[in-house]
Amino acid sequence: MPVDFESYHPNDLPNEGTNGRQILEYLAQHPELGFTPSELADELGIPRGSVGTTLSRLEERGLVRHKGEYWAINIEAYNAQTASKVGLRAVAEQFEGDHYDMNPDWDAGLSDVDAEASDN
Repeated sequence: MPVDFESYHPNDLPNEGTNGRQILEYLAQHPELGFTPSELADELGIPRGSVGTTLSRLEERGLVRHKGEYWAINIEAYNAQTASKVGLRAVAEQFEGDHYDMNPDWDAGLSDVDAEASDN
């Protein structure tokens, strides 16, 4: 699936409802425990083959860690990612429906400060 290359950040949390997000949220609820892929598959109802692949991808992003066959959340990385998303969501909700939200072209008439600075 193509993505907007400029806005894509591979360290972002997986989208809500995906196997990756389900696994992360479950592991975050039990940060002191490690689980086998089979245990995660059984608990979350995700096919066993998908769990292993998903855990590997989450590990590449630094969001999970493992020892032997047991996997756990990398709580520091998860908290950092979650905090930024929750913070942005809170700001968006706080200003939802205000003048700027209802008028997406509010800045169309503003001068380009960068262009003015390069002219000087």
